[in-house]
Amino acid sequence: MKIVIALLIFSLIIIIHELGHFLLARFNGVEVTEFSLGMGPRIFTFVKTDKGIRIKFFASQKYCDAQEDFVGKTMYSIKILPFGGSCIMLGEDDVVDAENAFCKKNVYQRMSIVFAGPFFNFLLAFILSIIIVAVAGYDKPMVVSVEDGMPMKEAGVMAGDEIVEINGSRIHLDREISTYFMMNPLSEDEDVTFTIKRGEEKFDVTVQAKLAPSENVSDGFAETVTGEDAEPVGTYRVGFVHGAERVKGNVVDVIKYSVYEVKYWIVTTVKSLGMMITGQVGKDEISGPVGIVNTIGDLVDDSKDFGISSVMLTLMSFCILLSANLGVMNLLPIPALDGGRLLFQIIEVIRRKPINPEKEGMITVIGFVALMILMVFILFNDITKIIFG
Repeated sequence: MKIVIALLIFSLIIIIHELGHFLLARFNGVEVTEFSLGMGPRIFTFVKTDKGIRIKFFASQKYCDAQEDFVGKTMYSIKILPFGGSCIMLGEDDVVDAENAFCKKNVYQRMSIVFAGPFFNFLLAFILSIIIVAVAGYDKPMVVSVEDGMPMKEAGVMAGDEIVEINGSRIHLDREISTYFMMNPLSEDEDVTFTIKRGEEKFDVTVQAKLAPSENVSDGFAETVTGEDAEPVGTYRVGFVHGAERVKGNVVDVIKYSVYEVKYWIVTTVKSLGMMITGQVGKDEISGPVGIVNTIGDLVDDSKDFGISSVMLTLMSFCILLSANLGVMNLLPIPALDGGRLLFQIIEVIRRKPINPEKEGMITVIGFVALMILMVFILFNDITKIIFG
């Protein structure tokens, strides 16, 4: 069942991404030769021709090329491998002397078509966020309690206060507190400045983390400290509990916090990529399709006791994460990704002339091969983690 759910989620995210390319291509007068879900050989192909609707199972490329009534029409296909998808446009990867070819459109039209894919992923994340926030509310970053004898209590922070900034980083959602300290762990003698909102009043408090016992940890945002005998001594903490119940708001609140939700996942994805590059995130913390399927199974198991509505909201939340993640990843300036193509187009704007198609094609092929190697590594890593734990 978890594989079926994962395939449905992957399919939704991919088809929305490709739909962005498709709609902007059509808007700009570009012919789309094929719109497909999946990779590899075609299982099912649908074409609306001048002679009527044509349906073909297991249509080969040779067969499609031989059909005169397919010329100038869009083939809609489902392919055998349930990963990926495509929106293939006339003149996308070669020079075609036709007014409705991608290559014949001006650079800004081409940029809008390329950017539309990632943008539609962000749009999907936003729409799903609206549903979640409208149904379940939003997680306001409230202080639930403060611990006696700890820095936050001594600084005058009280239960019911709202945390709006940490060291200058804006906080809109409760989970942003945990994420901030996950990426910026507390350490000894390091100042942390919180901007607190109490009613209509805002004020700053600056505290230093304190090494305290790990029992009942409320805000242990650092690695557990061990003594010389390797026994745990404690965790650096400032002494507060956060994580109040979700709050339901009006229409304006729903839209506003849905934007914050999407922003949270985009920013978190970008920062996580930075941590990967700098080596702060190891390979065991990276997941591909197999790892995601496993995670989806765990999410369903953890939420099913609370009813179908809880399962649906949990899956929608995970879909937001994946959709925002795909949007960000596709905007990376890597050949074979949308971001790589956008980079070439930005260079074209600066140079005021396009890059040589052969050179662009060669760089794109190299980028594609590198991505395939990376995908194999991630797949191997996923399987290794499942087998060896």
